[in-house]
Amino acid sequence: MPARGTPDHSLAVQDRLAAWVCDLSLLHELTERLARTSHLDGALREVLQAGATLVGASRGMIALNPEDGLGPECTVGLGLTRADLGTLETVPGAAGGSWTAPAAPTAPLVADAPASLNAPASLEAPVSLEAPVSLDAPAPAAEGAPPAAGGAQAPLPTSIDEILHRDLRAEPGLAPRHREVAAQLGLAASYELRLAADPVGPLGSAVWFYDEPAEPADRQRRLAGLYLRFAAEHLARCLDLARARGVAAALATELLPARLPRVPGVRMAVRHRTGPRGGGDWYDALPLPEGALGLAVGGVTGAGPGAVAAMGRLRASLRAYAVMEGEDPVAVLSDLELLMRLTEPARSATALFAYATSAPGGRRLTLAGAGHCPPLVVGDRRCEYVETSLSAPLNMLSCWEAPSVELCARPGESLLLFTDGLLHRTGEPADRAFARLHSAAQSASRAVRADPERLADHVLHTMLPDGMDRTDGAEDLVLLVALFD
Repeated sequence: MPARGTPDHSLAVQDRLAAWVCDLSLLHELTERLARTSHLDGALREVLQAGATLVGASRGMIALNPEDGLGPECTVGLGLTRADLGTLETVPGAAGGSWTAPAAPTAPLVADAPASLNAPASLEAPVSLEAPVSLDAPAPAAEGAPPAAGGAQAPLPTSIDEILHRDLRAEPGLAPRHREVAAQLGLAASYELRLAADPVGPLGSAVWFYDEPAEPADRQRRLAGLYLRFAAEHLARCLDLARARGVAAALATELLPARLPRVPGVRMAVRHRTGPRGGGDWYDALPLPEGALGLAVGGVTGAGPGAVAAMGRLRASLRAYAVMEGEDPVAVLSDLELLMRLTEPARSATALFAYATSAPGGRRLTLAGAGHCPPLVVGDRRCEYVETSLSAPLNMLSCWEAPSVELCARPGESLLLFTDGLLHRTGEPADRAFARLHSAAQSASRAVRADPERLADHVLHTMLPDGMDRTDGAEDLVLLVALFD
């Protein structure tokens, strides 16, 4: 630094303070972007992109492998193809220097995350943010500057939390496979940081790659370290949330039928998607005495494990009532409403139950609904809703009542039962969503209508193009298709 009190000293102080403000602003912007992510995959991508910006790298990957063994394990790449990621994972980890990707990832590899890799100009001059800096101390040498007189430039210190390979082609001590993979993928240098956060412990590692021999400057490494400290804590929270969502989804799946039953003259298909918070939408199909078939869909208010558990209890109860008095759907729903009033006084639910028996010229259907979406009959000669929604949801009124509806399904016609999640996920008003569903079913070709699996896929693809939910999949979705031969 110039002598204190001189104009040059004041200018140097202003330049260094400006660099600190620029660094803090950059960290604030990157951490804000990371904080806005709520899903684990999005957070991993954001960490990779921000780290590449901070250390000036062109490619990178994060290998998530929580030490507690509860998963999930996955590898996310930046500027790397799936084949590249698979090749990198063949490099065995070794204490002291190799890339630490999980040996056998259990989640699909995600490659080519978009990123802006141009580091800001403020990263050109190394400045320490970890400890107060004396403004009169000699300024550190810029990256790439020649060593000071009197000796060779000392290598930057490393620790167990960072692994630096300045030149993968010439650096001694690397395993042959390590050097072979680097040459195959055109990697000239790498910088790796380990991820760890309480209470999960080690989460994995993030590594960035350079196309030419290089190393991040002191200041870049300190900025990356500061960012990764926050990022690891955020990733740990996203990991806990992903695990909770997985448990709720698995619980909901286990409470639903493992497979649809085989019933002569009826072919069925179902599509079920669980919302991120875990909801209470359910479906059922069960053979009944005298060759009859019971079909049911419904939904419990609320979300989370409590709603999933209530859904399981409600479905089990409806199965019992259907076996005893399935020929009268109104009685089935009346008994279910009485049970809810006694055992689930704080909850309400919608439900639809259909009782199907053989009849001359087709199938005789008797249906009753409790505040649920009306089913849709689809065939060569008609595509129309069956009005079953002239009633309140269960446990909403002091005494639930609803009329039953009867119709005859001709051979080749299908009955579509669904929950309101199918309508809500379109992001459109209810009347437009109903019209869109009607149009989707009506537009199905005869070959599609002849296969319940293809009909279910056609309806979902038409309602939710490319599988994209306009409301981020906030609700459960059930679509049950029964084709009567």
